[in-house]
Amino acid sequence: MTQHIICFGETLWDILPTGKMPGGAPMNVAIHLSYNGFRTSVISRVGNDDLGKELLQFLHSKAIPTDWIQQGETHLTGVVKANISDKNEVTYKIVEPVAWDYIQYDEQTAELVRQSDVFIFGSLAARSITTCATLLRYLPLAKLKVFDVNLRPPHYNQRLLSELLQQSDIVKMNHQELEEIAGWLQISGSQQEQMEHVRQQFNLKLIIVTRGAQGAAVLDDNGFYEHAGYQVEVEDTIGSGDAFLATFLTHYLQQRPMAEALEKACLLGAFVATQHGATPAYKPVEVEEKKAVFLKNEQEVFMEENSSEGGRK
Repeated sequence: MTQHIICFGETLWDILPTGKMPGGAPMNVAIHLSYNGFRTSVISRVGNDDLGKELLQFLHSKAIPTDWIQQGETHLTGVVKANISDKNEVTYKIVEPVAWDYIQYDEQTAELVRQSDVFIFGSLAARSITTCATLLRYLPLAKLKVFDVNLRPPHYNQRLLSELLQQSDIVKMNHQELEEIAGWLQISGSQQEQMEHVRQQFNLKLIIVTRGAQGAAVLDDNGFYEHAGYQVEVEDTIGSGDAFLATFLTHYLQQRPMAEALEKACLLGAFVATQHGATPAYKPVEVEEKKAVFLKNEQEVFMEENSSEGGRK
């Protein structure tokens, strides 16, 4: 039976210099999981406006049901102004308040959460009192809770992050977020030691830390795993982390070896970084072909660097 995965939180438009693109981490993750054959649902809220209707149409085009996306009259559909002047480090101005700040608790939706296999959520949607309260009512109902940390100043605080970590089974964050959380907890030492401390303090099944172009690491009961990532020509990094998480979870839920799950997640994250937008359609064979190109490019760079070093001796 196909597993059912819920993604809770923001659905919005990323406003780029080239135009607008559908976005929001929960929606991006849901789409990539759907590509991988899972049944996915998104719990969110949009405005009863043209942007909201366009988002719902986009989700229909990706075969994602919109039954659990509320439509409100009071607040507009969310938008985020993305600055991609640095392709490797996109920055965001997140407009508030918007529709997804007002996701309402609903008994039918609560039953959906109870019946689902996995519940994925992030910290950004918890910035508002209403959506945060709704999230905290749904979390105890979920079987497997995956927390995608997404620290966007000023939309979070230490107390909220600690509460969400306490509720989680699996946590994904980037290396900068790990450093910030480790600072709050007064944890020193190597990245691996910081990951171990956070995992133990919040009783997590596993913790994942992404490192941008330097790959990612995972820590669970069985050990510590690393992958160096793939060096690619970046189009933009929007959605790369979401593709990474969806791919990692796909292999994890299929009980594939941890090292394999990490490698496949790094590969798809790199692939998406070479594409325009967060949820480009792809076929597995296309990604594998790209992998061969990535590895060839890395080998050429390595040989060129070694040749240059040899010439300077």
